[in-house]
Amino acid sequence: MKKKTKKILVINPGSTSTKIALFEDENKISDRELYHSPQELSRFKSNLDQLDFRQEAVCNALVEWGIPLADLDAIIGRGGPLKPMESGVYKVGEHLLNDLRSGKLVDHASILGGLLAYKLASDVEIPAFIADPVSVDEFDDLARISGHPELPRVSLSHALNIKAVVAQACRESKKNADKTNFIVAHLGGGISIAAHRQGKLIDVNNANDAGPFSPERAGTLPLEGLLKMCFNGKYQLKELKKMLIGKGGLIAHLGTSDIREIDIKIDAGNSRASLVLEAMAYQIAKEIGAMATVLKGKVDGIILTGGVAHNKRTVHWITERVSFIGPVIVIPGQNEMKALADHAMAALKHPETVKEYR
Repeated sequence: MKKKTKKILVINPGSTSTKIALFEDENKISDRELYHSPQELSRFKSNLDQLDFRQEAVCNALVEWGIPLADLDAIIGRGGPLKPMESGVYKVGEHLLNDLRSGKLVDHASILGGLLAYKLASDVEIPAFIADPVSVDEFDDLARISGHPELPRVSLSHALNIKAVVAQACRESKKNADKTNFIVAHLGGGISIAAHRQGKLIDVNNANDAGPFSPERAGTLPLEGLLKMCFNGKYQLKELKKMLIGKGGLIAHLGTSDIREIDIKIDAGNSRASLVLEAMAYQIAKEIGAMATVLKGKVDGIILTGGVAHNKRTVHWITERVSFIGPVIVIPGQNEMKALADHAMAALKHPETVKEYR
């Protein structure tokens, strides 16, 4: 008798789109990015208010694919910022739903992942999951201490992709993740550089607060200058936050976050564009060096991932500064949809591994 395949729907909400993908076992059979125009989104006061709108968009796409919800075995959504939690896959239950719906969390589109998965799954009585959200916390106590007790360091990162590329690197090198140490630099609109020791993400910069500047975020800034900026009367909190987180980094310096555009400028002889992009690579390399000290120099590899890892110029600048620490492994892009599907498949095969959010 032929074994029945498992069908998994993956939902990954972003600020202006909702990515969906359909997997049969480990194989992706369909995917689509549902774009939401500024005009469509402008009528909503918050991301939470978009829930029904995005649900309708996902349902319409499934109808176009000819896939009834009843044909699915599970739905998994991207995990948004929640309370600090262990890495792994979680069933969407009452406590998790309450925190997502409370409005107390960061108002980010990713909070819709678990809510959409639950709403769709509950209609046909199949499980809904999230996995490795940004609030995965495996910090050593040492890593939590900042320079002031009222401002502890918190673990917020691109944990899903960090965990996925570590697993990939271990598979390809036939190494055990529980016995290896990696530094992972997720290079996207925001940048997370993590020390991953023997299966645990023990330290990482919060891309919104510190670390290298990135295509969209300012990273660590001169503290005294930042304080003066906060109190000079020129900016309100909301616009200052937007200026540093969303309109900072490469956008602030060069007017674009698109590395491809910056590459064209550099090739045309724009020395300012070259200097700024190399400065970002320089800061990334410095943070990688810092994470090497966290791992006491015992580094099996340095993984460069995320969209910026497609850029050969940036990868070269980083590699020439950090290759003495360990071999550099480039895994460009972020295969979050496949990582989520793998988590859901593992949850169906081994339900005892599913964790409960409290």
